[in-house]
Amino acid sequence: MDVMNAIKTRRSVRAYRQADIPEDIYQNLLDALRFAPSACNFQPWRFVLVRQPKLRSQLAQACRGQTWIAQAPLVVAACGDPQNAYQKMGGKHNSIDIDLAIALDHLSLAAVAHGLGTCWIGAFSEPEVKQVLNLPERTRVVALMPVGFPESDDLNRPVTETDRKPPDQVFSNDRQA
Repeated sequence: MDVMNAIKTRRSVRAYRQADIPEDIYQNLLDALRFAPSACNFQPWRFVLVRQPKLRSQLAQACRGQTWIAQAPLVVAACGDPQNAYQKMGGKHNSIDIDLAIALDHLSLAAVAHGLGTCWIGAFSEPEVKQVLNLPERTRVVALMPVGFPESDDLNRPVTETDRKPPDQVFSNDRQA
């Protein structure tokens, strides 16, 4: 699958089949995370790969009771140490959120290319996730992402023009219109 097709086909999946991710695909997903760029190539991340059903259920509860998350055979917790990230994004912020967002986007596109679904999870209790995963205090949990085969096959429909704002509402040339 080419990149634009993956971009246009990716959907937020909230129901997963009970099927394991084949090992070769799993390794490809890990490479998608590992090879993602980061500011100054600092790679200030740690990805906790949660495959145990009990831990996935505990994470789902820490994600405000979104129990469907536990259906996925893999939940990736995107974590990082803000002190090890680039410190001058925009002149005042560290890069941890952006670095991890780029890596998760790589993961989501690689997943689509293999027929897998993902969903960005931002609704969670960071203290609860840290407790479930035994993470150190200074670690930030930026997002979680379940990964698995979608329960529904109708998710392969590409995004259409009517699904998005028209270009004149999204782009401006040279200066804000």
